[in-house]
Amino acid sequence: MKRESTRYSPGRVRDAIFQVLKLASGPLSVQEIEQRVALAIGPTPTSSVRSYLRLNTPDSFVRESRGFYAVRVPGHDGLQRELFTSQAWREPVQFGRATLVHADCFDWLEKREDNSLHAVVTDPPYGLHEYTPEQQAKLRSGRGGVWRIPPSFDGHVRSPLPRFTTLTSDQLDELRAFFYHWARLLQPKLVPGAQVVVASNPLLSYIVSGALADAGFERRGEVIRLTMTMRGGDRPKAAHDEFPGVSVMPRSMWEPWLVYRKPIEGRVQDNLRRWGTGGFRRPSQDKPFGDVIASSPTRKTERDLAPHPSLKPQAFLRQIVRAVLPLGTGIILDPFAGAGSTLAAAEAVGYESVGVEKDEQYFDLACKAIPKLMRLNLAADQTSL
Repeated sequence: MKRESTRYSPGRVRDAIFQVLKLASGPLSVQEIEQRVALAIGPTPTSSVRSYLRLNTPDSFVRESRGFYAVRVPGHDGLQRELFTSQAWREPVQFGRATLVHADCFDWLEKREDNSLHAVVTDPPYGLHEYTPEQQAKLRSGRGGVWRIPPSFDGHVRSPLPRFTTLTSDQLDELRAFFYHWARLLQPKLVPGAQVVVASNPLLSYIVSGALADAGFERRGEVIRLTMTMRGGDRPKAAHDEFPGVSVMPRSMWEPWLVYRKPIEGRVQDNLRRWGTGGFRRPSQDKPFGDVIASSPTRKTERDLAPHPSLKPQAFLRQIVRAVLPLGTGIILDPFAGAGSTLAAAEAVGYESVGVEKDEQYFDLACKAIPKLMRLNLAADQTSL
């Protein structure tokens, strides 16, 4: 009998085990760890995974009596409390053709049937740290934490922004691992030719883009949302008067939305006939879908309906959502649903959608916001859908 050969170095297997366990919403069985490690780095001998777990427990891992493993974190009774707090997941909620699911998207994707989703439109967490329970508690109490509260001007109070410039090299590596594992889980669940459109920002888009490409998606460009933001443009901290003519970074006046696609089967026309995917739906017969969309900050009326820190305007989202299903049929996924704005946009343009949200307070917010957002009349925005 031919022996299993180790394709990757022990160090890479080790790193994959740690990444898999850190991204899990709870302790995993050995079989689940083996499956996720194989998904992340390719076929891996089961003996490599099992021996590493055995040799590094209890120093690095906690093993429960039923044989489930978690990463040991000093100072937290051994376990990642903020990730593994027992949580009663709520029942899915239906809004017309939209379904909102209370779950961790990694767990949900793992159970989802292959070739069952037709597109992804999402605004994921960046930095990851800002969406931990500790940082969310600070945000909700108004203390900020890593969230920066921009100053008000012209009578408008701006939404809080996470300080992406403060991320350490380890946090950037964690971000890359997060999106790589997410993309690897996502790909088999999508039909060939499915478009994946991911909101990003100029500081971190290269990390997410690289992770999606490494996971096997095809890069198809970017959609540029032209909008003034509060990011950048500041003078040197504590030296405003000394250097009044200097901006540390350019003031951001655009937002990149990465566009990737699961590889198609055959030609685009073949893929369209079989799966209904592979391209973008045109706004009209004579006008192609473009990669620059004029936008504006989310209106106060929408923020009042859905007070989420990264809420995107319906006028913009409806254009993106409509475009990702070229024949107007299929299921759109938002795995980081937040306030449910993507689902509301899908319902507004007549598409089926499913959103997954882990945070219980955001899930409750989305339940209230989706019916209101999807009924918004955008005629005054001069937005062509």
